[in-house]
Amino acid sequence: MSLFDKLFQGSGAPPIPETMPETKPIDREINALYASLVDLIGTEELVIRAGKLNAMALLRSDDRRERVLALQRVLGEDPRLAPAPREADLPAILEGLSEFLADMRARKVLEDRIEKRVNEKLEQDHAEYVNDIRQQVIKEEKPDAETPQDKLKREKLEKLESIHLTQSVMELLRPQSFDEIVGQERAVKSLLSKLSSPYPQHLLLYGPPGVGKTTAARLVLEAAKKKESSPFGEDAPFVETDGTTLRWDPRDVTNPLLGSVHDPIYQGAQKTLADSGIPEPKPGLVTDAHGGILFIDEIGEMDEMLQNKLLKVLEDKRAYFESAYYDPTDNRIPPYIKKLFEDGAPADFVLIGATTRDAGHINPALRSRCAEIYFEPLTPKHIETIVENAAEKLGATMEEGVASLIGEYTVEGRKAINILADAYSLALEEQGEKPEGVTITKEAIYEVAQVSRLYQYVTKKAKDTPEMGHVFGLGVAGFLGSVIEIEAVAFPAHEKGKGAVRFNETAGSMAKDSVFNAASVVRELTGEDIHDYDLHINVIGGGNIDGPSAGVAILSVLTSAITGKKLRQDVAVTGEISLAGRVRPVGGVFEKAYGARQAGMKTLIIPKENEKDIPKDLLGLSIHPVETAKEAFSYLFEEGTEFPLKKNAEKKEEQNG
Repeated sequence: MSLFDKLFQGSGAPPIPETMPETKPIDREINALYASLVDLIGTEELVIRAGKLNAMALLRSDDRRERVLALQRVLGEDPRLAPAPREADLPAILEGLSEFLADMRARKVLEDRIEKRVNEKLEQDHAEYVNDIRQQVIKEEKPDAETPQDKLKREKLEKLESIHLTQSVMELLRPQSFDEIVGQERAVKSLLSKLSSPYPQHLLLYGPPGVGKTTAARLVLEAAKKKESSPFGEDAPFVETDGTTLRWDPRDVTNPLLGSVHDPIYQGAQKTLADSGIPEPKPGLVTDAHGGILFIDEIGEMDEMLQNKLLKVLEDKRAYFESAYYDPTDNRIPPYIKKLFEDGAPADFVLIGATTRDAGHINPALRSRCAEIYFEPLTPKHIETIVENAAEKLGATMEEGVASLIGEYTVEGRKAINILADAYSLALEEQGEKPEGVTITKEAIYEVAQVSRLYQYVTKKAKDTPEMGHVFGLGVAGFLGSVIEIEAVAFPAHEKGKGAVRFNETAGSMAKDSVFNAASVVRELTGEDIHDYDLHINVIGGGNIDGPSAGVAILSVLTSAITGKKLRQDVAVTGEISLAGRVRPVGGVFEKAYGARQAGMKTLIIPKENEKDIPKDLLGLSIHPVETAKEAFSYLFEEGTEFPLKKNAEKKEEQNG
């Protein structure tokens, strides 16, 4: 029985004949090749390969040529090889197959040697790792192993941990409920509705500092967790950071917002990774905020490139990592690092960005993906309420008028609390009483204002008595509106038609254009030519008028100066004036209304096209939308004044013949 026959006994092949042909040298060579192949790949593997390559029948054949063909198919892994070689070609074919098997054996020896070295290296690394763990356990079991210097530092640190101050005043006075966020009812309602929805939106909060944007966002998340429709879980995080401290590193060496990769050479990943040359991804704040809120204060200060990268995370809901040191084929890489590089870190959160700057500082693409909410400036009445609530928390009493006095020095809720806290500390020091019995006086407020170099932010400017040549316009700086006082005087020119017009250089070119636009309307409404007068127009305080919104105010003060008619001093006006005397729309009407109210105005005149920009009863103001200058004059001038003026209209008729 041949070696081939012995090889396939019990393999499922048909019975082998008892009588076999005489074995020749070439048959022994063929059997030797099969024996060598079995030694390399094993009997089972040979049977499997032969079955796949349709060579089983050939292997069982008594014809040596077919057995050689089977050997060719198995070694060449090609089932299409046919027909069987000729008898004369067998020696050459067997010599080639012998060389092929010799190459296979050489490769097998080399692979076994490499595998052995790999196993030795892994065993060595494992031994070092176990040794490190052993040393760590020894250190934990033997606390005295630390050096005297380390022990001294630890004792000093523990001593610091044992020292605790009482609660800071700002922490004590921070609003703890929606009722304590004064003056922002509409903003808070909008914020809550957008976060409590099953589909919460990314948000941008605009508004002046100290009005409660951060506190409102934190309280709204807690309220949203209790809503059945809200997607936020009970453990949804509120991760807070500041845009002024977030900077984009072009090398991506560090990025606390999005995350970064600690390369093993330059940055030093943890020791077990660095020794193997494996980079270590460090997820950032976007991953910490997964499932909750990422609040970025002063988002308008963030680098534009970082805003773009944040936008990509918002779209993907994942943060991805890259490193030239990462090799996906390295079997030593821990599964969690492999997952971070290949799948990224989860970053499904709701972004809330707050800023005290205008929308122009925010990436337009980021703005388009966020709902925008404007927090309203605080009025003196709001400041009074905030101060009264804070004094109640402090357990202090205030003299009458203290709360309103603080409201004259600031329009920020946080600043108002700071002033109160400073005055409280001063009163406590002077009165030497228990904290509960402190009385805060006006003198303490004045002293705080002097030491802190504070000045009255708003002084009441409105009056009940009409005046000639004096009007209140309105301007906006940031999110705060303010009144602009404009005055004018007119004298008959020395030579008719050659009068001069003088205007503040600091007021700006746009304000000058408004003067000459107003000249045409003055002539239409009064019949007077401004060139017959020497006119001096002054913006009190020398402020710059940004844009044409003071057009109606300049028109009214010119008309008053030329005609001698008096203007009401409890009315503020905003609007651009056209050559045809129409009042055109302007921006910042909402903020301007706050400025008018702070200055004590009772009436606000706005362009008709801005009517829908503010509620009709905002801040108790009497708001009048107008379309023409003549309509505006009916509210600006004292009662009984008519335009066109009767005598001027008669003069105009005489001139027309």
